[in-house]
Amino acid sequence: MPFTILHTESSTGWGGQENRTLNESIGLKRLGAHVIILCQPGSMLEKKASAEGIEVKTCVMKKSYDIRAVKYILDVIRNEKVDIINTHSGRDGLLGGIAGRLSRRKPVIVRTRHLALPITSKFSYKILPHRIITVSEYVRNYLIRQGISPEKVIAVPTGVDIKKFDPEKINGNLKKELGLKSDAPLIGTVAILRLKKGHHILLDAIPAVLEKIPDASFVFAGDGPQKQNILNKIQNMRLTGSVFLLGLRKDIPEILKSIDIFVLPTLQEALGTSFVEAMAMGKPVIGTDVGGVSEVIKNGVNGYLVEPDNPLALANAIIGALQDNEKLNIMGIEGRKIVEQNYTVKKMCEKMHGIYTSLLKDKNS
Repeated sequence: MPFTILHTESSTGWGGQENRTLNESIGLKRLGAHVIILCQPGSMLEKKASAEGIEVKTCVMKKSYDIRAVKYILDVIRNEKVDIINTHSGRDGLLGGIAGRLSRRKPVIVRTRHLALPITSKFSYKILPHRIITVSEYVRNYLIRQGISPEKVIAVPTGVDIKKFDPEKINGNLKKELGLKSDAPLIGTVAILRLKKGHHILLDAIPAVLEKIPDASFVFAGDGPQKQNILNKIQNMRLTGSVFLLGLRKDIPEILKSIDIFVLPTLQEALGTSFVEAMAMGKPVIGTDVGGVSEVIKNGVNGYLVEPDNPLALANAIIGALQDNEKLNIMGIEGRKIVEQNYTVKKMCEKMHGIYTSLLKDKNS
């Protein structure tokens, strides 16, 4: 069943949420849907979606009750004969949801919940949308505890592009770039430098790791508000020779190929797409047992789960993993299998296409 879907996104930055929206749009277009993304002018999503050949419309969304924005969205729904609206952030969730409810076309309204944070508006979850999509069972269960009907909430985990993250086709030269020995253990983290990602906890764990494995090195890929604090902590702990800040990188698959273990002691996570990307590259992963992380990390199978905010437990997990190369390899293989079975962009898009088609059939029956 061909349909027209309008994705709305009021954020201007770039992260896992925007990346999922773009990947879903590309996948749905390949499956025959007419896809439109409505976003803020000058946003990263506008630039990246346009570069991928996705139809983009821009609208200034100043606040959650912006009458001009609602009118603009209403015009898009009418002119483009929109069948489905999928909203993604708080502001556009209200604007797009209100426009959808006011429209004579009566499009199906879907709200995607990407975050593991408390919701601030039950109206935009209980009243406006016909269905809610969450990126993990953890987030789904949270919304149900907030009083939203279980039948209304569906978990569709975020997928990664396994053609892009393919260990058989990627070369990793990071050790050479950093002047490290090819057999020196390299532990990597890929995440925005934000307090909740737990870089400071990993830094606190590193001295204990170096005591047992002196030639180990650590790399942090990413940028963010905690950059200076992290730099200061590295210097104060005299870890400059062991910890490297790589900044924003476009070669994430190559970085993941280069490392031996992926570690992220996050304190808050809806699912943990960075873990999934590392698993796709055949790397064992170590994370904290928070949010939806336990849905992707099977403790002892493809990596290890540790208690949050516990540097000693984290250090012990890293040391134990590095001391058993055979198990590391097995974990990496298992991680890749888990991604292929459950966390590909292709499967995510097929599930979403099926949900949209089913909603439209129910509406028209």
